[in-house]
Amino acid sequence: MIKTILFDLGGVIINIDRDRSVEAFQKLGLKNAASYLDCYKQKEFFLELEDGRLDAKGFCSELSRLCGKIITCEQASQAWLSIIRDVPAERLLFLETLRKEYKVCLLSNTNPFIMDWAANPDFCGTGRSLYEFFDHLFLSYRMQCVKPDPVIFEKVLATLNDEPGEILFIDDGQANIQTGKKLGMLTYMPVNGTNWIPDVQNMLANSVTSLNRSE
Repeated sequence: MIKTILFDLGGVIINIDRDRSVEAFQKLGLKNAASYLDCYKQKEFFLELEDGRLDAKGFCSELSRLCGKIITCEQASQAWLSIIRDVPAERLLFLETLRKEYKVCLLSNTNPFIMDWAANPDFCGTGRSLYEFFDHLFLSYRMQCVKPDPVIFEKVLATLNDEPGEILFIDDGQANIQTGKKLGMLTYMPVNGTNWIPDVQNMLANSVTSLNRSE
């Protein structure tokens, strides 16, 4: 029986465009920005930001060094936020519906720049922050580990106190999905920019039907 639904952020709750962010960092003067920025797991000092080894100030310092000029935190924030295409309202409404029956949590490889935006009460035009749509947020830079490392999943399981088979994990990264499956979670991998809500509704309905048949 599914008790918890664990969502990824970028590519699932929000639509993203990695190329826009790559272009923004290149305009700041970061050569080979594409080599650092990935849709699923960052590299070098971008990764250090997302796994908590660097804070926002430290990231800006390293970015400034590589660009050969001072890059402010505001400029870095704008470059990061350019990855966000939109936040579909129907997905937020769906989260609210799910919370009536399930624990709804977030597990994201993310960083302080993105989450400062998400914590804004008007991040999506509803007057509510992202935090208000979830029962718990598992954020890589606070947990000091990133997907697809099993360690971050084990920390999630320890906090939720659920069996892996009671969790539906929804993520658009193949490596992340594979780790979830190995740990025994139910999984679903949507495609960034598509309407995945009907598929999830069907999975949950089938889960309930299977449970009723076994009783």
